[in-house]
Amino acid sequence: MFDLSFYKNKRVFVTGHTGFKGAWLCKMLANYGATVTGYSLEPPTEPSLYHIADIAKDVKSVIGDIRDYESLKKAFDEAQPEIVLHLAAQPIVRESYKDPKYTYETNIMGTVNILECVRNSDCVKSFLNVTTDKVYKNREWEWGYRENEELDGFDPYSNSKSCSELVTHSYKQSFFEKKVPVSTARAGNVIGGGDFANDRIIPDCVRAAINKEDIIVRNPHSTRPFQHVLEPLYAYLMIAAKQYEDISYEGYYNVGPDEVDCFKTGALVDLFVEKWGDNLKWINKHDGGPHEANFLKLDCSKLKQTFGWKPKWNLEIAIEKTVEWSKCYVAQGDIRACMDKQIGEFLGE
Repeated sequence: MFDLSFYKNKRVFVTGHTGFKGAWLCKMLANYGATVTGYSLEPPTEPSLYHIADIAKDVKSVIGDIRDYESLKKAFDEAQPEIVLHLAAQPIVRESYKDPKYTYETNIMGTVNILECVRNSDCVKSFLNVTTDKVYKNREWEWGYRENEELDGFDPYSNSKSCSELVTHSYKQSFFEKKVPVSTARAGNVIGGGDFANDRIIPDCVRAAINKEDIIVRNPHSTRPFQHVLEPLYAYLMIAAKQYEDISYEGYYNVGPDEVDCFKTGALVDLFVEKWGDNLKWINKHDGGPHEANFLKLDCSKLKQTFGWKPKWNLEIAIEKTVEWSKCYVAQGDIRACMDKQIGEFLGE
């Protein structure tokens, strides 16, 4: 496995650090000695992993809007980062239907703003933009999408992320060629302890379990590439580090589970119910909501062949770890210790 001690004393700038993935990422970086500056809005949920795990202890936190270039540039210039990991986004499909303008402004102009910071600096040695598996034009076919497939997300969230990819490609060709290594990472659906978002299946399961209610499943037959949150975060850190050392590693990478872990949503919930216990059950209740892709999975051959990478935890283990974290939270246990334990287990320490 790639050794995260690479990040010891590295200056890292993380956008979106108060979100679910951002909080886990900051914990990983801090555990390995990185000097982290985070730039983000206040946590998007209440409760939030960022507050529960006291991530502010691990980073220099700047609360600001990714759409505000002047504020972002000030924080960026003070941090003088060597590595930039761009996670800030409006990440929910259904929210993008409710407020497409905000979604496009955040996901496209936010990307432009952080790339402008990189363009107007001379400190950055590695840039990674985290997008989504939903950037591809979804043809509802049964094989995984590859990095050279057409980009054209359907809904405003997916489409804005496709645009974020194109913005990144343009900046890479126009301004950074052979100067700053630039990559994008297209990850599948992530699960793990501390995700409190609305309209995500595992947070919905956890809320129902805590409240001893039936789990409502909107689209039980939709197939998605589910993976534990530590899987893509580890891949992001590996890509950013490898291209820091050798620019030839820059590129566009899918990050997802093996095909065996592309589950239908109903089967995923079955697994959660089994691991949680307490006679939990779920009901199928499609609410007639807006269009969402029915079938989606990734071909991650490029990442595997380039770096010798492979997924560490299968979906059953990912659910176990999510339930373990959630029950620690319910029992008011030591969340930071739980996260450290799971990070250590994932890295084989």
